Amino acid sequence: MKYLAIVGTNSDVSTNRMLLQFMQKHFSSEAEIELYEIKDLPAFNEPEDSDVPEKVAELSDKILKANGVIIATPEYDHAIPAVLKSALEWISYTSQALTDKPVLIVGASLGTLGSSRAQAHLRQILDSPELAARIMPSSEFLLGKSQGAFDSAGNLIYSDKLVELDEIFREFLLFTDITSKLLAEKVLHKKVKKFTWEE
Repeated sequence: MKYLAIVGTNSDVSTNRMLLQFMQKHFSSEAEIELYEIKDLPAFNEPEDSDVPEKVAELSDKILKANGVIIATPEYDHAIPAVLKSALEWISYTSQALTDKPVLIVGASLGTLGSSRAQAHLRQILDSPELAARIMPSSEFLLGKSQGAFDSAGNLIYSDKLVELDEIFREFLLFTDITSKLLAEKVLHKKVKKFTWEE
């Protein structure tokens, strides 16, 4: 499996980035995970013409080529960061690259709740008709007290959270595979349905 892991912040120092970097290393034998920084994307502004900013087109292309997407979000004032909202608005407006794309949401925070409200906010956005992503149901990875969650080598040291992350990622691999097969069946059904001897 090939996943695009979006760092949902423009902060230079973020435990959400560290979480994705750990996942990239920890699950390297099971999946190829590419980290993507959105901090260089322009703020969303409906263009006067049909030209799409190069960085936005790049992100859309990477999403389309991936089997699924992992988004790590911090929590700012009970919501996702503005830079992440802006990135999703670009995708919604220009490409619909997330439509039917399997998505796993994770998040880290310095407090105890692990970006729980931001994750709920992100689910609402991804479920909108303009994005229509396939969010893995009944799954939350909430890494609280994240400032002390990693050692100097970047390894996750909270053993209970490591077990939880392993389980969620295994479920996401299965969810990605099932979603892919369902969508392929849906496309095949549409092709069969269009056929008629009267044509």
